[in-house]
Amino acid sequence: MVTYFEASLETVSVHHIGNQAQNEMYALSEQPLTFKDEVIPQLLMQYFLKPFEKANEVYHLMHTSGELNLNELHHFATQIFEDPSRFHEISEQVAKHLYKVSNHPNIKPGELYVAYFRKVQIEGNPLDAIGIFKSENKETYLKVYPEQGGFGVDYEENAININKLDKGVLIVNIEKENGYKVVVIDHTNRGQDTAAYWKDEFLQLKIRNDSFNQTNNALGIYKNFVTQKLDDEFELSKADKIDLLNKSMKYFKEKETFDMDEFTGEVIGNPQAIESFKNFKSQYEQEFEMPIADTFEISGNAVKKQQRVYKSVLKLDKNFHIYIHGDKELIEKGFDEGKSMNYYKVFFKEEA
Repeated sequence: MVTYFEASLETVSVHHIGNQAQNEMYALSEQPLTFKDEVIPQLLMQYFLKPFEKANEVYHLMHTSGELNLNELHHFATQIFEDPSRFHEISEQVAKHLYKVSNHPNIKPGELYVAYFRKVQIEGNPLDAIGIFKSENKETYLKVYPEQGGFGVDYEENAININKLDKGVLIVNIEKENGYKVVVIDHTNRGQDTAAYWKDEFLQLKIRNDSFNQTNNALGIYKNFVTQKLDDEFELSKADKIDLLNKSMKYFKEKETFDMDEFTGEVIGNPQAIESFKNFKSQYEQEFEMPIADTFEISGNAVKKQQRVYKSVLKLDKNFHIYIHGDKELIEKGFDEGKSMNYYKVFFKEEA
């Protein structure tokens, strides 16, 4: 999605952002960084941009009012793209905005880097981009060096691991009227109540409804339908549910284009269940304002992402796990009266 083999780092400004809920302040630098050699920019490029090579979701900046110009980051980015000479001045405004939304007591303080790049490639187009990155977690490193016929050991505290970017966003200079193309990283605070401040409060993002997200959402909705909704209307064993999930994954792996009628006919089959699924999908679309087309090009990357959370394991007490990958007709469920226990009978030709 994002590559940087031709990219160059034009300038970068560093500020410190405290947590206002903890009565911590921010500190602004007076000027951009100066580099003593060519190694530092290369290390910064790796630190800033390498994590985005695996990012597939593309977002747009937005504002809840519908007025895009009220989004602070869109306003700041437009000012920089139109007049790069104002870069450092506007980076200070970016820092103040982040400080303003850092009002949860558990948000960690850290350094904010605002960078300007040339020729960052997104979806094959080399474009200018503004990068905003925050480092929150520090580590201690040992340094071993030659000394008087042997070696000495020293350490450095509160250092940054350039292979672990905590938070980052690239705002790419294309599709300004839609909120630019935006790619985001957040490797901290997952699942916590502080997680939303970076994407929702600082950036204010909406996900672009492309083939990746259409595929990802369709598979996610179907998984939730099978695991959460079907029990309300049908009596299904866990093996039956796994079979339905396997069929859907097989469909998305083998097809190039999704077709709703074809998918529901081949994978679900039962008319009543098909109608239930379409209603479930419609409720999702209304609740999250994310329509999913009846036909769309299937994204292989989205299928791979969803495959990691699609479960094909039948867990039986704490004794057995049965992995179901193929024909469900080769596994039968029953009840043993003598032992008063459920059982599964599995048919196979040979052991591997």
